[in-house]
Amino acid sequence: MLTFSTLGLEGSNHHFVLQRYLAAHGIADATRIVLFDDFHSGARALIAGEADYLLQCAVHPAAAEITGTYRTAMVVVDAFISPSRPMALVRAIGSGEGAGKVGVQRATQNYADLSAWPTVVHEPTVLAVQAGLAEGRYEAGVVFASFAAAHAERFEVIEPIGAICDAWIVYGREAVDEGRAVVWKDSPVARQYRERIGRSSKHGGS
Repeated sequence: MLTFSTLGLEGSNHHFVLQRYLAAHGIADATRIVLFDDFHSGARALIAGEADYLLQCAVHPAAAEITGTYRTAMVVVDAFISPSRPMALVRAIGSGEGAGKVGVQRATQNYADLSAWPTVVHEPTVLAVQAGLAEGRYEAGVVFASFAAAHAERFEVIEPIGAICDAWIVYGREAVDEGRAVVWKDSPVARQYRERIGRSSKHGGS
């Protein structure tokens, strides 16, 4: 059985996307998922052989640091795109101790207009933002849309964001590139390239 690791807790966006990735490969039943509090712990577990692969969102604030720090012991072995869980900017109904504060995971801070809140607080995960809202530490936050739906009596959606399609990185211990670009030649965008080139050729374009 293969072991894939990523950022947890259960229900995090990383956990959600990893489940979709494994299902797309048809190997979900032959794998187990291990969740870590931070990517340094996940990278060290991969290098120590406690996990076979590690998943990280390419726009996660720690992506460049993780890739560079452990470059001699683990390598990028795959990359793909996947929508996230649908998201929304929500606000507490009524004022509380968190008035004037909006919580965000750093990678989501540009998904919505946060100018109405003088204080922006960065949390390590979207789940942490949700916890901060539930505890009354924030007036608003960028969270999973399901959170607002589950707590409609306490929070209102003020800006639907929807699902964001991000790039995702899979790390392993054995390189697969052999010094060349590893490209999916029959991917949806590869077909799009060929179609556009074909249309351009028919019209004499370059």
